[in-house]
Amino acid sequence: MATLARDEPVRTVRRLWPADRNAVLDYFLRLDPETRASRFMGNVSEAGVRAYAEQAVKADGMMYGAFVEGVLRGLGELRPMAPCPSRYVLGPRAEAAFAVELAFRRRGLGADLFARIARAARHRGVVDLHVRCLSGNGPMLRLAAKHGAALQYAGSEIDGALHLERPTPFSLWYEGIAEAFDFSLAVSFPNRIGATA
Repeated sequence: MATLARDEPVRTVRRLWPADRNAVLDYFLRLDPETRASRFMGNVSEAGVRAYAEQAVKADGMMYGAFVEGVLRGLGELRPMAPCPSRYVLGPRAEAAFAVELAFRRRGLGADLFARIARAARHRGVVDLHVRCLSGNGPMLRLAAKHGAALQYAGSEIDGALHLERPTPFSLWYEGIAEAFDFSLAVSFPNRIGATA
């Protein structure tokens, strides 16, 4: 949903669809080397980023984007940790991954993406949401801890596990409305706020 405050740019967090593939590619290519390495937990070449972006929007799970003035500046992914039982259910365990462009951090985009991903996971049968990151990824560690994830250190990697509450009838209804709104933004206003740039 769009957030507007005085003297701040308009920002929107919405689900990404296959039509957003070019915005996803442009976003990953804009990431500075350190942010890209943190997101992929290692160095990834431009060719690797292109190949990943090509399939990412169509892969099992879903992606959400944080748009600032209509340009994708943050991206969160929700992926099942086992084969999906159906298109609508991810299974009891899923993994989330996030990254926000360096110049757009500390503005709440990561927190907005995390909350949206956790809500989407909750409504798709996920009980345990996991976030993995490198031990030096301070922004991701703070974000996971802020949302109540239990952090386990394993060498240079950290796994954050967040136990999600069961959905309620109202929360399922709200999620359906939010998904319809996200889709409407993506297809109805391709050159406006929250659409691909």
